[in-house]
Amino acid sequence: MEENLKLTFYGGAGFVTGANFILEKKDGFKLMVDCGLIQGGDRIEDKNAKPFLYDPSTVGLLFVTHAHMDHIGRIPKLVKDGFEGVIYSTPETREIVELMFNDALSVMRYEAQKRGRDPIYEREDVQKALSLWKTIPYYEPKEFNEFKVKFLDAGHILGSAMIEIEYKGEKILFSGDLGNSPTPLLRDTDEVKNIKYMVIESVYGDRNHESTEGRTLKLKKILGNVIQKKGTLLIPAFSLERTQVLLYELHKLIEHGDVPSVPVFLDSPLAIKVTDVYKNNSENFNKDIIKELKPGHNIFDFRNLNLTLTREESKEIDAVSGPKIIIAGSGMSHGGRIIFHEKTYLPDPSTTMLFIGFQVPGSLGRQIQDGAKEVRIFDKKVRVNAEIETILSYSAHKDSEGLLGFVENTSKDLKKVYVAMGEPKASMFLAQRIRDYLGVDAVVPEVGQSVDLEF
Repeated sequence: MEENLKLTFYGGAGFVTGANFILEKKDGFKLMVDCGLIQGGDRIEDKNAKPFLYDPSTVGLLFVTHAHMDHIGRIPKLVKDGFEGVIYSTPETREIVELMFNDALSVMRYEAQKRGRDPIYEREDVQKALSLWKTIPYYEPKEFNEFKVKFLDAGHILGSAMIEIEYKGEKILFSGDLGNSPTPLLRDTDEVKNIKYMVIESVYGDRNHESTEGRTLKLKKILGNVIQKKGTLLIPAFSLERTQVLLYELHKLIEHGDVPSVPVFLDSPLAIKVTDVYKNNSENFNKDIIKELKPGHNIFDFRNLNLTLTREESKEIDAVSGPKIIIAGSGMSHGGRIIFHEKTYLPDPSTTMLFIGFQVPGSLGRQIQDGAKEVRIFDKKVRVNAEIETILSYSAHKDSEGLLGFVENTSKDLKKVYVAMGEPKASMFLAQRIRDYLGVDAVVPEVGQSVDLEF
């Protein structure tokens, strides 16, 4: 006899960010996948501060795919508003989450003070959330109220997981974010089979990345131009994964003599701490990287790399004459130290700004990337005379072809694919490709929409 589960898309529908999905049995038992911040655009703090569209106290379990803020950023608010269940992730994700939450607290306090309001949560809410947290290693199935749950390697960032949920002998997969495999550091995304329903991300659902070889050549060319101009290369840092990949590639280029050694400043305390977590979890790396890991050989270090932990050290970067490279948070320029550097260096024609990750519509990073000649930083107008470059293949997300191929591996088993976590254009494009090329029913859900899954 068929028994329906109700799946509701409370976030991550119609937007890249804010992932938040609830699966509910007829007896009222609810489990949740991810609870992320909405990011990008004006008045985002107001959106994140709004009450949840459900009662958090009625949710029994929360499964977390990975430690990016658009997947974890509202968890302390969930706890503050009544959630008392158990939170599960991989051990690596749990380790990174604590760093991410602590970093987010300072940003939220700054934003709240600027707007004359209270932050959406405080340190005690973070501490309570962490006290509810437990970990499950990859591939170890666990049973919860008729559900069998297993974490598969998503290959996106350290600790990232797809969540496979089996019910009545059939499976639904929540992809989380899927890695741009093969990546320089991590293992490839696991292939999945025998999936009946899938909720899949679509950040790059309508675009493809450059090849890895093309990416390296483009990076070398950009570095060469900056050095020739004796200018500054500004790179907004996604502290998690993108920064570690970039450090590794700079390590290879500089140590092999492919580009001259110039001062490089990693101006992000969070990125510095996350890099240490990567160093301590090298068993998650792919086989080629593991072969490089010899005693005394640090793949994230090289000549002239400077780690600037304090604000005083950050301010001293301006006194260093070019050429130089500044890698600073945050990745979309919606906070962090990169904003101070943008204010200083964007008006200078000898500056190059390099984007290596997705920029949410409405974010400062997206405005600059889209060619704005003037932007507002700290309520002041700043001219953009810098050269703007983008390398999409540094993205930790699968591109359109990669996403289609991922679905294809289990297409004969699929009844329906829900294309989420993308801009509407990207999600609709991917859904159409899944229907046309694979003959699988694929739809783009809306925020608040509920669907019945037959088991």
